Amino acid sequence: MDLQKFFTKTPATLEELRMRVGHALQRHPLCRNVRFEVVSTPRTSRGSNWTVSLRSVEPGAVWEASDIVADIQAAYELAAAA
Repeated sequence: MDLQKFFTKTPATLEELRMRVGHALQRHPLCRNVRFEVVSTPRTSRGSNWTVSLRSVEPGAVWEASDIVADIQAAYELAAAA
């Protein structure tokens, strides 16, 4: 069994990442009013090359919004510019 495929992140554009984060936050009742921005960052040793800046988060939604974003960050990487 090729375990590498389970740990490989799916490439996505900034716009695709914005849509995925937005839809995921909208599905959670506490996170529907969260404002966010997806930002491209330099690649780190862990492979991250994008992050989400959460703004306007209600106190009861902080942990849920952070968990949702962390799950998406674990699954996707920013696609290389063509």
